[in-house]
Amino acid sequence: MNGHGAARRAAKKGTDMADTRRCIGSTRYGIEAHEAPIADFPKQPSQKDGLGRMCKPHWNQYTAGLARDRKARLAAGDYLPRDINKRPRAETIEAKVTPRRAPRDEVGAKSHAQA
Repeated sequence: MNGHGAARRAAKKGTDMADTRRCIGSTRYGIEAHEAPIADFPKQPSQKDGLGRMCKPHWNQYTAGLARDRKARLAAGDYLPRDINKRPRAETIEAKVTPRRAPRDEVGAKSHAQA
């Protein structure tokens, strides 16, 4: 058995576990679902069994396809990424903010003009 969590747990329980696992594939990128050796699956701590759903070679192919699609959308102008760190333009802020009282220069000028 290899060092993956699912294989270790099966070995501790004394159960006979197959040395292969199902890679889910991706119809969008033409990756067929198939059986692959457990050693081909990346560790994924958030999953119940500690292994990823796709084998490593197909995961790389899948993420490369996602990156290609994103670049194509950017080049076509169809997709604008949302920048969460982007601050609003100053004109927008100034239009929304209304002063509650006059700036200090105007207050001083009014009081001196009246005297």
